[in-house]
Parts: sequence; C-alpha cells; structure tokens
Amino acid sequence: MEVRLQKLIAGTGLSSRRKAELLIASGRVSVNGKVVTELGTKVDPDRDHVKVDGKHLMSAQPFVYLMLNKPKNVMSTLDDPGGRTTVKDFLRGVSVRVFPVGRLDFDSEGLMLLTNNGELAQALLHPRYHVPKTYLIKVKGALNNEEIAHLERGVRLEDGMTSPAHVKKVRKVEANSWLEITIREGRKHQVKRMLEAIRHPVLKLVRVRMGPISLGNLEPGEFRFLTDREANSLRELVDERRALVERGEELVPTPKRPVRGEGWAKPGRSKKFSGKKEKVA
Repeated sequence: MEVRLQKLIAGTGLSSRRKAELLIASGRVSVNGKVVTELGTKVDPDRDHVKVDGKHLMSAQPFVYLMLNKPKNVMSTLDDPGGRTTVKDFLRGVSVRVFPVGRLDFDSEGLMLLTNNGELAQALLHPRYHVPKTYLIKVKGALNNEEIAHLERGVRLEDGMTSPAHVKKVRKVEANSWLEITIREGRKHQVKRMLEAIRHPVLKLVRVRMGPISLGNLEPGEFRFLTDREANSLRELVDERRALVERGEELVPTPKRPVRGEGWAKPGRSKKFSGKKEKVA
C-alpha cells in the first residue's frame, strides 16, 4: 500500500510531518537511490528503499504518548539556542524521540502532551477541529459579570475576534482572583491578550486540560505516559472531529468531560534539574 513520503518519515518518529516536508524539499531524502524533492510523492514501504541523509529509514516505532507538567520558566521546545532549560531536560528515561503538541509560554505552566505520532499532533492543533484547552489563571482584580460575558461572547484583538470562551469563577484572593477559562483556538498568547483587553492582566497561567486529558495531580516537572484509555480518547476525539468536518457539519463547541484518573499509570517524577543537559533519544 502506497503512502505519502512525508507521512512515512513522520511515522517512524524521526521527525514531525512538517519537518519531514522540509527534509524532502531540501534534498535530504532519496527513494531507491534517487533524490526526491517533490512533496506528496508516494512510496511503498514494503518495496521502496527510503534514505534520509544517506541512512536507511528505520521501521516505524510504536506510538508513544506522555504528559508533562511544565514548570514555570522552562522552554516548551526540545532545544533552545540560548541554553535555557527545555521540556527535554525533564524527560529522563524516555528512549523514544517525542515532540511537544503545541507550546506554552516560557512563564506559563501546566499540561503539555508529547508524542511521536505526528499526524495526531497535527490534528490536535488544527484550528478547524476546535480542540478545547482549559487554563487556570490568576488575574489582577476581580471580573464582574459583564466582563465575563464579554470573554464568553468573544474579544476583539489585533488579529481579529476570538471565538466564544467558557469562563468559570474559581476564587478571589486579596486584590486578585482565579478563573478557569476554556478556549478552542491556538493564537499566540491568546488567553493573556484576551484578559489584557478587558484590563485584567494575567499574573499566573496553568494549563489543566487539553481535549479529554486532564493534568490531575501531576507535580511540576513530573511526566507520565498516558494510559491506553487516555490515548484512545485522543484518537477518538480526532476521528470524531474529522468525520464532522468531512460531512460539512458545524462542530459543537462543548468540551467532553475529561478522562478521570482511575487506573492512571504511576507518575514518572523527574529528578530535580541540576542545570546539566542530558540527552534524550
């Protein structure tokens, strides 16, 4: 069965689909001894010999899904030219190369999904699928009902109107307050910009849910592998959204109830970061 070359490369865990396309376009991929630069080229994994940078493409690795509670002041990338701490530094013992599904700001905290399933990662981030993301935020001051209604209707930002959000009051502390806000877009600094627009700057931000997956009691700097139930819930969400889009139906902007913690795998607590870089395959 023939598949697109970039999909085959991404499926081995060597890179994401986007990076696989860049590898092809830059002439670093060959099929049966001939360099291929055309995106969309189809190959037969059982018959064709594919090489990347002169090395045979290894057979596909099993898909791996894990959750990390990103601490504050950590880059949500795997590498940083400035030498700052990245999420990779907390993945000790993970032998499979995984990629972050989206990003969190340097000073933000909370749930990050990482996987070697490039196709699923792309789908979870695609704006047309409206995958909900929920944040627990501490803001300056206390929002009144009209300001909350404003967020729930949508806020006009410099790059256009936001989609309606779901906002829930959590608690008030001294001159500030805590809210839970759910959005279905992925604009840069979106939650912070929305609250800035109504004059309640965000003082602290923690992502607590993404789609059906909940952070639970995972401590900052800890990671754990998703259970089969959780991984299946992600795949089912993507399949459901794809089917709706293909049928031309409007996606209902109601987040599913998060998968509960029964049967979760034991968290993998990372050692306190010492400042030394450790390699992760």
